[in-house]
Amino acid sequence: MVFAKLPILSPLPLPEATVEVDRAARKGWVLYQVRPGDTLAGIAARFGVDPRHIQWSSGLKDDRLQVGQELRIPLVAAEEREPRVPPGVEVYRVRPGDTLASLAQRYGLSPLDLVSANPSLESLDRLVAGSVIYIPKGAKGLLVSLPEGETLVDLAGRFGLSPVAVARANGIQDPTELRPGDLVLLPGIRARTTYQRLLAKQEEERQARLEAERRRQEEERRLAEERRRQEALRQARLRQAQAPKPQVRRVSYQEGGLRWPLSGFRITTYFGQRGAFQRFHTGIDLAAPYGTPIAAAKSGQVEVAGWSALGYGFHVILDHGGGVETLYAHLSRIAVRPGEWVEAGQVIGYVGSTGWSTGPHLHFEVRVGGVPQNPLAYLP
Repeated sequence: MVFAKLPILSPLPLPEATVEVDRAARKGWVLYQVRPGDTLAGIAARFGVDPRHIQWSSGLKDDRLQVGQELRIPLVAAEEREPRVPPGVEVYRVRPGDTLASLAQRYGLSPLDLVSANPSLESLDRLVAGSVIYIPKGAKGLLVSLPEGETLVDLAGRFGLSPVAVARANGIQDPTELRPGDLVLLPGIRARTTYQRLLAKQEEERQARLEAERRRQEEERRLAEERRRQEALRQARLRQAQAPKPQVRRVSYQEGGLRWPLSGFRITTYFGQRGAFQRFHTGIDLAAPYGTPIAAAKSGQVEVAGWSALGYGFHVILDHGGGVETLYAHLSRIAVRPGEWVEAGQVIGYVGSTGWSTGPHLHFEVRVGGVPQNPLAYLP
């Protein structure tokens, strides 16, 4: 057996690895989860698609969304044609400040005409800048997207219209050219139910705005009133601090001076203005235990001894002559009678808390010619 010696050959290069892939998908979806504040029109504007396409792809029955809801946002390859728009309909891109009313006035349409051409609108007042509004410039009617699996004949029959009339209104020669998602104008059909719903929503929003404005104005008035009150208090304190202290001229006993009507007391309120919103205090208040004897500050005749309807409660008024009177108020018990003459230091009653009083004390007044004077000017 003969063995042939074969030459050693260098290894041949292996063919490059190749992978075959299918053609790029012409359609796809982005899965999007609804967030607080999202609207269908706003999401559509953000992704540059028609709100109706999101509604159809996600199986939505209307434009209402729920937080956390998952939407399928269709993405169409660039080479695919845009959905067909009827020749009598203008595609308008919303600008900041646009409203349905302003667009209707600009194009000579009624709001119902625009709602019928845009039945997915969510508000009559709020339009999302950048979103699309369809403006019917020829025939007026309901503008809808051709559903998947339906033809123009099916759509016309569903709304009780003649397919020929629908084709004519949409400038269609061959109905088979329509694709799902193409816009079809249904002449004479008006979205009245949608319009009434949007009107009701508009009124609710208007009432909510009015209520919010009313609450805002009430809060502003309350704050303004509080600021005025605080400023009045500040000014009153400032005037009180800057006002010169009154000089009390002591009156000698011979001139009409008096003795203290109590012993063992504490002055709780002085004569004069007590505050910006309190009435003038016409005497001094001497706090003392309930039942403490009250003495006549000077000899004189009992002018009044009884109950007062002016808040003094049980009280006594002594006439000392020369137009000088003293008043003793809030007594628990009276020890003298009208017309009786009393000497200085004689007990005329006892400390109490009758009338307008918050605790046992003696309200003591000095009147000259019927005008209250500061009692401290007459006391030692």
